[in-house]
Amino acid sequence: MTSRQPLPPDMFEELCPSSMVPFRFGDKWAALVIRCLEGGPRRFSELRVPLHRVTPKVLTQSLRRLERDGLVSRTVHTDPKPGVEYALTPLGRSLLEPMAAVYAWVAEHWDELLDAREQYGTS
Repeated sequence: MTSRQPLPPDMFEELCPSSMVPFRFGDKWAALVIRCLEGGPRRFSELRVPLHRVTPKVLTQSLRRLERDGLVSRTVHTDPKPGVEYALTPLGRSLLEPMAAVYAWVAEHWDELLDAREQYGTS
């Protein structure tokens, strides 16, 4: 297994553009899971670091849906350390470019999105 940088715990803080995307790829957490897997395979415990606001049960459900849709693969390892790794499939990787465009759009319209959500909450 190759060494890779750990995922930052603050990757998806509340003011993250990923949380402002007005539409979803899959379920509420799918786009965030895909972002976590962008740099290569990850174990469940690694995904839990930046996705700390997601319960383990809901994260498992999201991973299963992504696997069912062919976007994520699940590999069970027995040696040297038992565990499961999740990775983007080629189909899942094909979402990275459109998602980058969406995140760029969110960054450009960040203030408008915040204003709209604030306005909605006060009506």
